[in-house]
Amino acid sequence: MKPLLRTAVLAAVASGLLVTPAAAAPEVPHDGGLVGRIDHPGPVRAVKQEAVEFFWYDCGHSQELELPLERWAEKHRADVTLRRVPAVWVGSPEEQVQRGHARLFYTLEQLGQVDRLQLAVFRAVRERETDVTTEETATAWALTAGLDPDAFRAAYRSHAVEQATEAAGGLMTRYRVDELPTVLVQGERVRPSRDGGVAGMPAALDRLVD
Repeated sequence: MKPLLRTAVLAAVASGLLVTPAAAAPEVPHDGGLVGRIDHPGPVRAVKQEAVEFFWYDCGHSQELELPLERWAEKHRADVTLRRVPAVWVGSPEEQVQRGHARLFYTLEQLGQVDRLQLAVFRAVRERETDVTTEETATAWALTAGLDPDAFRAAYRSHAVEQATEAAGGLMTRYRVDELPTVLVQGERVRPSRDGGVAGMPAALDRLVD
């Protein structure tokens, strides 16, 4: 992580804020209430509900939510499908870093490796400050994670991954995401600042799906 961004993150944590400066989008208005409601732009579910998590690999609270969210999704696997969306705030100072992280995520998704390696990416970025924002650095990390470099590069360069990365920023606007992590269930959004911090998010999600 760049020194200036690391300083901002540490300052936010020290002050007790749940949203780091890098994870805030002040131009997006907040609505009131414990759990904000928005219109769900996607198709109506046929069988399962869909939980959509917006996260960033360099967000400490996104990393903190990862294991509790995995346990929550496992508990509700019969009636909930978990989908992750990497955060890209268009026009923010972190946009290029976020695009690099989003491309890595969609590459792992293309390879079917998200469930196995999601937490490993968080640890590489957050704890070891590993740069995974370019094809070369991401491939170098993928090799340490046991992935075939040729298959990784092919997925990284694929049209599907390119399209998904380009669309990520639009999804942030479409769903009016202004805090990380945010999880949406059928149009209801759950986030740390309104649901008792990261620790309170699984219980808030339980209330929505139950």
